[in-house]
Amino acid sequence: MEGLIMAGQLILGLSILVTLHEFGHFITAKWFKMRVDKFYLFFDFLFPIPTVLNFALFKKKVGDTEYGLGWFPLGGYVSIAGMIDETQDAATLAKEPEPWEFRAKPAYQRLIVMLGGVIVNVITGVVIFIALTFSNGNNFISKDELNKNGIVALELGKQIGLKTGDKVVKVNGADYKSLADLRTSDVLLGENSSYTVLRDGQKIVVKIPSNFIEKLSDKKAAFIEPMAAFKVAEVAASEEPGSQDGELLPAFSAGLKAGDYITAVNGQPIRFYHEIKEVLAKEAGKAIHLAISRQGQSDTLSMVVSKSGQIGFIPELLIKTTHEDYTFAQSLSIGTGRAFSVISDNIRGFKKIATGDVSASKALSGPIGIAQMFGGVWDWTRFWMLTGLLSMALAFMNILPIPALDGGHAIFLIYEMITGKPASEKVLERAQQVGMIILLALMAYTFGNDLFKAFF
Repeated sequence: MEGLIMAGQLILGLSILVTLHEFGHFITAKWFKMRVDKFYLFFDFLFPIPTVLNFALFKKKVGDTEYGLGWFPLGGYVSIAGMIDETQDAATLAKEPEPWEFRAKPAYQRLIVMLGGVIVNVITGVVIFIALTFSNGNNFISKDELNKNGIVALELGKQIGLKTGDKVVKVNGADYKSLADLRTSDVLLGENSSYTVLRDGQKIVVKIPSNFIEKLSDKKAAFIEPMAAFKVAEVAASEEPGSQDGELLPAFSAGLKAGDYITAVNGQPIRFYHEIKEVLAKEAGKAIHLAISRQGQSDTLSMVVSKSGQIGFIPELLIKTTHEDYTFAQSLSIGTGRAFSVISDNIRGFKKIATGDVSASKALSGPIGIAQMFGGVWDWTRFWMLTGLLSMALAFMNILPIPALDGGHAIFLIYEMITGKPASEKVLERAQQVGMIILLALMAYTFGNDLFKAFF
């Protein structure tokens, strides 16, 4: 079921974005009185040549335009008469252009049509981020709250020199507001980033390696978390609800209940959540005595820790979270900034790949990786957040100067506007073919990379 929910969110999100992107081309083409032959959600072909794979699940012609639903559920397209793209080649354009054809229009109009999809995706992304900022506000753990007890340095935190109990006083030499500021793109994608921490009364600068973002992309690796007291929020009966093996988890069998406070394990006092995690990891597969406090009464529960170092409960961290609301005017500014930060982060990310600080296999994700980001539970806030992020990322990717993408078409049009003469139709056709090969190769790479990361 989780897989279906992931796939459903991915398809819905991409369908919204692709439809809006292609609508941007469609509406600007209509604006300049170009004939639009097709408007399709998803592709009704896989290769730009006639094959048995060329068919539509649904199509209906209204006026000059055929509206349809393709069978290949990644993407979509608008076919504009007189334009060399993935739907037609130079051989079909041998005649003199008709007044309603793309190629008959001035270069500046054709440029606006080519950028129409990108513009609509940017507008969509900005609107989504503004709406989320206004409706949700901001929940955060403040710097003061974080530094009451300090941080817990997990595997990656220890690797760069952080220690449990450190109090982070500055980020990149400047003051900061919340725990989230420790993991912003400015810190993780920037150059010469660092934390200034207070340790045993001394200030120490901990530098962040330039390739650190690659290590953080590994879901199995943990970085830092706040040092916090806790209580039991939920006790799980089994690893997977509804499992048929009948095996119950230790905490459930022993009688641990929501609201309990765990005070000691085998006589060792427990105050913070990271302490019990460390103790249980050491006691994996062994019998333990768990001291608890329940409604002011003390008790001891006996159980055997699983081989994975788990007993089966979800904690509630007892750390204060601050909420702030934003006015609509504030949301306009903050939401727009958040939207455009997606593009700047993509630019810095590609720079990291180019310099070798980050491997492409870790940085690039295909449909499977994106679906996993949506998660197996339908959360509308997360859905719209990721849809907004994908809208800005789609705009960025489409503006890249790769033939077959909007940016590739724009380069040729800018060349025409500067020189006063267009590139030959043969050159445009060949560029289109090369671009399609690049895009298909990139799709194959990201899809294969997703499968590799999922199973290896």
